[in-house]
Amino acid sequence: MEKFEYKIGSGYDVHKLVPGRKLIIGGVNMDFHMGLKGHSDADVLVHAVCDAILGAAGLGDIGDHFPDTEPQYKGISSIILLEKCGQLLKKKGCHIVNMDCIVFAQVPKISPHKRQMEENIARALNMDSTLVNVKATTTEKLGFIGKEQGIAAQCTLLVKVVPKKI
Repeated sequence: MEKFEYKIGSGYDVHKLVPGRKLIIGGVNMDFHMGLKGHSDADVLVHAVCDAILGAAGLGDIGDHFPDTEPQYKGISSIILLEKCGQLLKKKGCHIVNMDCIVFAQVPKISPHKRQMEENIARALNMDSTLVNVKATTTEKLGFIGKEQGIAAQCTLLVKVVPKKI
């Protein structure tokens, strides 16, 4: 009987809300008057997922692989970065069992877009969307999130390490 190894990954990201940028969360272009500041499209949710994947695989973090000092990542879709993280995970002989994510935002309302976010993340990782869960919460108007100065996201995921055949 084959024995499998499981690993947990955790990711967290935060970006400042600023005028003059599109707001993209979970690959969804949100209709909002501000966007998130960042070198890429600043998709806070996808960045948290990338960090969770890289963490579970023991591959560092998103900044190690896609530094904000590199012009090639300026304005890039974070979904493309997620696809690359998925490929790195696969090369390590791992696949995602499931993931649970949360977006911390006072504004805008995330709930109407959760299902699309789950589908976008799952598609980028070539997995079933029922294995991706996105939740949303406010901070009851407390802190920088509650004051509508930024948005944060967190992701926890479980990966199964497929044994290499000798």
